[in-house]
Amino acid sequence: MEKENPNAIIRIASILIFFGLWQVASYFMQVDLLPGPKDVIFKIIDESENNEIIYHTVITLKRVVLSFIIAMFIGTFFGIYMGRNQRLNSFLDDWLILGLNVPALVIIILCYVWFGLNEVAAILAVSLNKIPMVAVIMREGARSIEKDYIDVAKFYKISKKKFFFKVILPQLFPYLLSSARSGLSLIWKIVLVVELLGRSNGVGFKLFGFFQFFDISGILAYTLVFVLLIIFVEFILVRPFEKKISIWR
Repeated sequence: MEKENPNAIIRIASILIFFGLWQVASYFMQVDLLPGPKDVIFKIIDESENNEIIYHTVITLKRVVLSFIIAMFIGTFFGIYMGRNQRLNSFLDDWLILGLNVPALVIIILCYVWFGLNEVAAILAVSLNKIPMVAVIMREGARSIEKDYIDVAKFYKISKKKFFFKVILPQLFPYLLSSARSGLSLIWKIVLVVELLGRSNGVGFKLFGFFQFFDISGILAYTLVFVLLIIFVEFILVRPFEKKISIWR
């Protein structure tokens, strides 16, 4: 507890300084260009009263979760096998480089053109943008697995299931968390672009509407709510899970 309290105080101070700087910047700029925290909070309340912000945030969150699960599952599967199988790595390496370097906007546009302006195309576009990054991180994780542990497992002839869950997976946890963190921060940004270009609901759709009317308060309100939601997931789910799985070390 003695160590946690100073950290909590530092975090609170950092947040207060951020909102203080925001308020000062708003004071010296035109309110229409940079509304203060109070104006944004009032906008959040106003959007909450008619359930607009709740509805569109839930829609976006659903797309984020689905895309995240698909990208993590496929990227982890291929990343591990590429890290442990040199032939497969040589075969898919160029594909991976291509996926990493094709702009996200191009993939989104192609998915909408090929599959139509529907939910499947939206989820597919987001997932395809994230899969290569997950695969790269997990490939490096698979390559870093301690050979001594593998030799011991083979010596005792443990089952393949136990070998994976007791030897391979624990060593991959840091890489899984790294890919999950980077994936979460990247996916929700891409989801907003997907919604802006081809969906009739979601936070991205609302941001486009606010942009058309130069409503900066609305833009900041929806952005702040979703960022706070992601931070909540980080501190309530990701970090406790990280501490729990790090016990093996």
